[in-house]
Amino acid sequence: MQDTLHLSSLHPTTTNALSKPNFPTNFSSLSRPRNLHFPSISSLKTSIYLPPKPPKIPEIHSPQATTTHHSDFQEKLLYLDSLGIDFFSLLAAHPPVIAASVADVRAVIDFLRSAAGLSAAGIRRIAAMCPEVLAAKIFDLAPVLTFLLREAGVAAADLRRVLHRRPRLLTCGGVETRLRPTLYFLQSIGITEINRHTSLLSCSVEQKFIPRIEYFQKIGFSYRDTISMFRRFPPLFCYSIKENFEPKFDYFMVEMGRELKELKEFPQYFSFSLENRIKPRHRQCVEKGVFLSLPMMLKISEARFLDRLEVCCDLSIPVRNSPLWCINYDENVL
Repeated sequence: MQDTLHLSSLHPTTTNALSKPNFPTNFSSLSRPRNLHFPSISSLKTSIYLPPKPPKIPEIHSPQATTTHHSDFQEKLLYLDSLGIDFFSLLAAHPPVIAASVADVRAVIDFLRSAAGLSAAGIRRIAAMCPEVLAAKIFDLAPVLTFLLREAGVAAADLRRVLHRRPRLLTCGGVETRLRPTLYFLQSIGITEINRHTSLLSCSVEQKFIPRIEYFQKIGFSYRDTISMFRRFPPLFCYSIKENFEPKFDYFMVEMGRELKELKEFPQYFSFSLENRIKPRHRQCVEKGVFLSLPMMLKISEARFLDRLEVCCDLSIPVRNSPLWCINYDENVL
């Protein structure tokens, strides 16, 4: 048992020596950190040299391309000027026309001259009213002319007049998306002579037709009477609700004191100027004490209107159901 090591019998210093081994002190490299020399970030920045970016080579436009573009612009300017069309006014109205080549512009004009019989004056009118036409493509214009002739019932001799009146038919959105749906809607409400109202074909059913139908229903007309009015006078679809319908209807009801059935029978009332025709003639009738029907009061010329007033004032009191019935007479007289 001599080999047995009794720890409890050891001197305290021995116990400390076992708990804390006494390593040799000559290993200086282990007792303190070695000063390793790694390059710092700043030294990396200064020591690493990236190759410089190659200089940007400026784009060199081909003199031939620049000359060709300038030549095309000048040729287009001279060509339109030969037709009496101011290119810069055209450009201000429709900037994309500058991108159209002179060959494309010439092709469109030649097509309209040959297919629709337009003269130089007609081309000028179309360019002023709808400059988009000159930037269009022939494959977009040809289906429109075919539609007008075959489906809208426009005679070939009338095609020029139709385009003079409404050149936007050529660029309003195409046959499938605008012209044909509008044609079907007009036919569905009983407007059959579309060739007499071709300007309506460029209008949107949802944005223009439906709101006007709803307006007349709102002011007291039934749907049937409303459709009857538009069927009787299709240009009613083109008038503004705010600038036309509302002020004229207010004057009709408040100042004139008329009945709705008169508008149903004569929707053309909305086609006359409120300030220059309706108000002056109504006031003259009131001053003379004469009641005239709307067609008699508005449709005839100024000279005939004044003659009619004089005749009515010289005649005896008309019967009650006469359109010449005077609103100032006492109805107990008859």
